[in-house]
Amino acid sequence: MKKRIRFNYVEKHSPILDNPGLWKYPGSEAHRYSSLSYWTELAVKLEKACFDGLFLGDALGVYDTYGGSKDAAVREGLSLPIHDPTYLIPAIAAATKHLGLAVTCSLTYDHPYAMARRMSTLDHLTEGRLGWNIVTSNLESAARNFGLDTQIEHDTRYDRGDEFMEVCYKLWELSWEDGAVVQDADSGIFADPSKVKDIGHEGPFFRVPGIHLCDPSPQRTPVLFQAGSSKRGREFAARHAECNFLNAITPEETRHLISDIRSRAEKYGRKAEDILFFPRVVPVVGATEEEARDKLDRYFSFLSTEGTLALLSTWTGTDLFGYTADRLHAFVERKSGGNAYISDYLQRAHPGKQWTIAELARLYAFGGMGNVIVGSPEQVADRLESFIDETGADGFNIGYISRSESLTDFITLVLPILQQRGRAQTEYSEGTYREQLFDRGPYLPASHSGKKVKL
Repeated sequence: MKKRIRFNYVEKHSPILDNPGLWKYPGSEAHRYSSLSYWTELAVKLEKACFDGLFLGDALGVYDTYGGSKDAAVREGLSLPIHDPTYLIPAIAAATKHLGLAVTCSLTYDHPYAMARRMSTLDHLTEGRLGWNIVTSNLESAARNFGLDTQIEHDTRYDRGDEFMEVCYKLWELSWEDGAVVQDADSGIFADPSKVKDIGHEGPFFRVPGIHLCDPSPQRTPVLFQAGSSKRGREFAARHAECNFLNAITPEETRHLISDIRSRAEKYGRKAEDILFFPRVVPVVGATEEEARDKLDRYFSFLSTEGTLALLSTWTGTDLFGYTADRLHAFVERKSGGNAYISDYLQRAHPGKQWTIAELARLYAFGGMGNVIVGSPEQVADRLESFIDETGADGFNIGYISRSESLTDFITLVLPILQQRGRAQTEYSEGTYREQLFDRGPYLPASHSGKKVKL
């Protein structure tokens, strides 16, 4: 029996996703990002289609690397304005019953004592449907606005992140024992003090002596997502992630990343099935392949090259404004800093190619490094199936080009084919987000790092 394909839908609390210029596309609904009704309607639509989850991205700074200015990001609505996605979670949860809800929260400028409380609260309010996408912020503008001269060094961010997670695990998993909350009116005891423990944590980055402020939520620890692509980021994923988001274009690249992370996870005592992998794809669907390609051409007519270069400049930490062919070649060849992963991919996937700015912008359009799949409903369904079967991935993060059109096309044209083939679910099982993803209990498995912490 072939593996079921899981689907998350990717969004941001912002006018567009990572598709510069497409806010202008007719019917894009870019203006509705600040309307609560958009988000509840979206969630209901996803749940009717039996999506596994809604994933909400975030950023804590402005994409201001390109030209050394915020202007391109402001002009293009490039993750700007961007509202806090955590406040959407309770409203979406109230409008749905089964849909998993994964929210991005950076740990770089936060504290584990506060983060643990925030996540426990949301896991309670969603009745165990919360996932946390763990990120270490990489925007210089964020660092400056949090009072730093420059951002924390790359590997140090992850070192700090490891300890951040250790503190969260202690608060979630160990501070309150099972049965601590008794609510015994006869004895007058709400909770048993002997079952609520100080965590007594002292480390190089954090000191947290006391107890968790929340009683155990349905999952205790939310489902943990992560998307780091650097070597240090993949090491962090191997230790902490239950679901890994992959920015990979080809099956070969996807297999490489899955193999790398799984091999790293082994040294932490984790099994292959302990981590689910979700490459990002952006389907463009038409009744025929020709119609789909015409649709893609229409999308490209709205694409902003400047916005795409502003996005790529921020991802890589390299200002691509005014780049000549020679400078672009040096950029592609340089396997260091923020563009190490992109450089590595371009050289392996397109060895010897001399890139132009226009070609690079087109490659990274529409969801960044997402895999744009163009075709008829049957062709797109076939591609998704073969991608899963060839790579060992577990599902997809579905991105969009046009906010309303892309999702409607996928739900009405492609998903029914996959459901008829038995590759996509047609109903939900009961239980928490973790139970639905892994077909096991609501808590972290014994092999996870969060179950191995001690007071």
